[in-house]
Amino acid sequence: MNLDLLKAAFVGFIRARGIEHHFRRLGRDMFRSAPLAREVPQTIAHRLVCASQTKPDALLRQLGTRPGGLTGQEADAIRAAVGPNAVEHEKPLTWRAHLWHGYKNPFNLLLTALAAVSYFTADMKAAMVIGAMVISSTLMRFIQESRSNGAADKLKAMVSNTATVSRCGAAQDSAEQAPRHVDASPHFRGSRRIELPIEELVPGDIVQLSAGDMIPADLRLLSAKDLFVSQAAMTGESLPVEKFAEHRGSDAGNPLELDNLCFMGTSVISGAAAAVVLTTGNRTYFGALAERVTAADRTPTAFQSGVNQVSWLLIRFMLVMTPIVFFINGFTKGDWIEAFLFGLSIAVGLTPEMLPMIVTSTLAKGAVALSRKKVIVKRLDAIQNLGAMDMLCTDKTGTLTQDEIFLKRHTGILGAPNDEVLQYAYLNSYYQSGLKNLLDTAVLEHAELQREMALASAYRKVDEIPFDFQRRRMSVVVSEREDRHELICKGAVEEIVSVCTHARNGGAIVPFTPQLLAEISATTASLNSEGLRVVAVAAKDLPPTKETYGVADESGLVLIGYIAFLDPPKESTAPALAALRAHGVAVKILTGDNELVSAKICREVGLEIQGLLLGAHLEKMTDAELALAVEKTTVFAKLRPAHKERIVRVLHDEGHVVGFMGDGINDAPALRAADVGISVDTAVDIAKDAADLILLEKSLMVLEAGVLEGRKTFANMLKYIKMTASSNFGNVLSVLVASAFLPFLPMLPLHLLVQNLLYDASQIPIPFDNVDKEFIEKPQRWNPGDIGRFMVFFGPVSSVFDISTFALMWYVFGANSPDRQTLFQSGWFIEGLLSQTLIVHMIRTRRIAFLQSRASWPLMGMTLVIMAIGIIVPMSPLASYFELQALPPGYFPWLLVILIAYGALIQAMKKCYTRRYGWQ
Repeated sequence: MNLDLLKAAFVGFIRARGIEHHFRRLGRDMFRSAPLAREVPQTIAHRLVCASQTKPDALLRQLGTRPGGLTGQEADAIRAAVGPNAVEHEKPLTWRAHLWHGYKNPFNLLLTALAAVSYFTADMKAAMVIGAMVISSTLMRFIQESRSNGAADKLKAMVSNTATVSRCGAAQDSAEQAPRHVDASPHFRGSRRIELPIEELVPGDIVQLSAGDMIPADLRLLSAKDLFVSQAAMTGESLPVEKFAEHRGSDAGNPLELDNLCFMGTSVISGAAAAVVLTTGNRTYFGALAERVTAADRTPTAFQSGVNQVSWLLIRFMLVMTPIVFFINGFTKGDWIEAFLFGLSIAVGLTPEMLPMIVTSTLAKGAVALSRKKVIVKRLDAIQNLGAMDMLCTDKTGTLTQDEIFLKRHTGILGAPNDEVLQYAYLNSYYQSGLKNLLDTAVLEHAELQREMALASAYRKVDEIPFDFQRRRMSVVVSEREDRHELICKGAVEEIVSVCTHARNGGAIVPFTPQLLAEISATTASLNSEGLRVVAVAAKDLPPTKETYGVADESGLVLIGYIAFLDPPKESTAPALAALRAHGVAVKILTGDNELVSAKICREVGLEIQGLLLGAHLEKMTDAELALAVEKTTVFAKLRPAHKERIVRVLHDEGHVVGFMGDGINDAPALRAADVGISVDTAVDIAKDAADLILLEKSLMVLEAGVLEGRKTFANMLKYIKMTASSNFGNVLSVLVASAFLPFLPMLPLHLLVQNLLYDASQIPIPFDNVDKEFIEKPQRWNPGDIGRFMVFFGPVSSVFDISTFALMWYVFGANSPDRQTLFQSGWFIEGLLSQTLIVHMIRTRRIAFLQSRASWPLMGMTLVIMAIGIIVPMSPLASYFELQALPPGYFPWLLVILIAYGALIQAMKKCYTRRYGWQ
């Protein structure tokens, strides 16, 4: 096969960085740095080089296997000795490492430092409260992530990649008791093919490879046919590499230069092969490399960057305001030690120590909720992108249609029914060993073809020329008699016609003429206009002079006729498209199918076609021209993989948050390029590996439910950040005012710490809160700049009522001297805690809280508990321990008035803010 032909077909795949997924876990710095390959231990490299140079028979003996594969008992014994086929870094963290991971965030480290300072300054109560905050935050995150990881492992097991393995004998062992697909046509006597999870592979297993497969371990090829492998993730090379069974490479010490070896983490682009597993898990080239670079830092996603920006905004705010509070209190009160401790308490109060736990808990809760809606989340941060998505690009087959293709017609070149074309198509589908698609399945399962199985048994397979996306066709060479070979080719009509010179018309073979070509074009267009997908079939006789054939032999063919398939639209497609449109998600169709078929399906499902662009036209456009075209185009037809990737990339560059839904090897580049890649559990391995989300049901209705859940998840995260930012800002303003005018501290450090601990506890159920309907009606994007504006707008509102409480305690209750400061501090402690808790309900919605929008029962219940604790502490015998005192009964009517007025003003401010800035 000509390598140049593959270059254009897979340039998009390479741009999308091939099989980068595994290396993304190790760090993009490692992935982009090819010299790291030299870090692999020489023992592993030497072992692989030796295996490449050993003759196959001798190598199989060394590995204790045979051409038909291992028995199940042999595989179990080897697995018990060498362990599962899993790279070390992919295993779950130990509980100690996980606990440390839950602790080591900037907020906990900062609080630990503050607790240490409090301890060494003999403020034991403050040290104990701060320590309790750190411990509770760390434990809650640890427990929540442990539950999430357990759930995620179960979900990922539902979509794990598999490998096709040859098993020798009929052993009824544990490795084969799980229901798996079994190929009843073995290549070796006494062996059969089964699908095994990649983790169960062992050295000595014989695996079968075809287009779209992930390479599951380090392999030595035993046979290969037009096998092209993407090694971009290992070497950074832009082009796929052709692999051969025989040793053709140099004798250099770098295994990556040897063309009869395949490596874990790479992928099959096209062709087919059989190979023996050399090494698994950490002993693979990939595994050894992973051990050297697991410490590499991951590049943060857009979502992580947004959270980090907010975190540092609050930290910078704390670093500025804490010294100001310290100096004001030091100069006005004269007690610098007390002022220092108070400043530390302000620093703690401004630290959103629950942010990591809230974010993790919210994302995990969203992932579990999505799993109930048949959406498996592979990467938690993708939930936010799903909620922000405003452009969905999807293929047509199986998404708009039922994905149950059946053979509708088999006709001659001018449309008359023809059984001969059916026989040729059956032989082609039956004997091809590459990537079988739905069309092949439909041909093989066609009811009329039961008699054709006897026909197939009369032939033997000589060779095949596998499918690729440049040629868009595939061929098999079969022989019925020893005096001739027959090459049978099927594929896209225009590609088949381009390699034909004659056609079979009514039993006679006639040459192509302009008139005949026009009639052929009209016939296929007529079939397409009925919504039928047309595949052409051609053949030619060859002398039996060779056993190996290539693309060059696909010439001078005779067009036999067409097989036409019907894939009717799903009943759920039209309402799902309408729902996505109503929620602000535009849908574009990116398909390799014919434009007439695509347009008809779109009309049937109610998708308005604003423009239609073909892949051939797209290739001639610059990126600037395409950027203008993509905004006005609904259907893109006759696309190759690179076209899909380019469209997604251009849409992203134009400011859209782009989702791409696909399940084939040709969709992998676009899945990589999209903000959120979406695939299905029946997809090829490479598509599932590239995706961020896996749908257990290939339906836009399922995806629409996922979009809404993603927006709910994002909404609840944003609530906490807004509440924390605005509340903290308001508290600091209140402290500044009080510190400047009061002859004593408005609140002791211990009061601030306890109040902050209780307030944080009230927000724990936020991930489980209800979300207003209007918040999920349109895409939601991360906007850190909006947080600062929100903080400045709403923070001072709480200060107004804090100052009102100061005046109340000073003038009404006479708490206006240092000897009565405990009464003053008790009054602000209760008002401050209750107003902070009230803000949770006021800011969680732009509607009227409690009337038009009510929080979930967990959040409501926790709010009532915290408010009760806040009132009970000063009014109970515990008051003296916390240096508080009971308040007179007359305080509480005033408190009720202050809280009602506070809620009313917040509601009015929400209307003003929404009119001016909108409510995200």
